[in-house]
Amino acid sequence: MTVRRGHCLCGAVSFEAAQTGGFGVCHCAQCRRWLGSAMFAVTVPEAAMRVAGAEHIRSLRSSDWASRSFCGKCGSALWYRYDRGVDGAGDYEVPVGLLDDAGGLVLEREIFADQKPECWRLAGDHPRLSRAETLALYGGAT
Repeated sequence: MTVRRGHCLCGAVSFEAAQTGGFGVCHCAQCRRWLGSAMFAVTVPEAAMRVAGAEHIRSLRSSDWASRSFCGKCGSALWYRYDRGVDGAGDYEVPVGLLDDAGGLVLEREIFADQKPECWRLAGDHPRLSRAETLALYGGAT
C-alpha cells in the first residue's frame, strides 16, 4: 500500500491514507453537482484513513447509503463515504485533487458513464459502466 497525504484548500483538515491501485471516475449527477465536474477519486479502506482536523468536517447524507463530507472552514469537498447503517461508515472515496502527490495513479474505470456530458472524453482502455451496470455492481450503494 502507498501512503498518500492530502488536505483541504485551507489546510484545516488533513489526512494520511493507505491506498492501493488506481482511481475511478464517477459521472453521476450528484458528483457533478457536488464537485462541479466528474469525481476523480481513490478508494481508501476505513481502517487505512487517518484524519486530522475532524472538528472542521461537516457531512451531508446524500443518499440512503452514503454521505459527502466537506471542510466547514473553506468548503472543500473531502470525500464520499459509504454508510453502514445510521451511525457507522465505511470506505472513503477521496478526490484525487486533494492528494499532495497523485503520481503513479492509473485510471481503472468510469461509472455512470452514460450520464457524462458528450464533451467529456477520457482516453484509455478501461471499463465504462452505465448507470444500470453501476447499480447492479454495487447493489445500489454507489
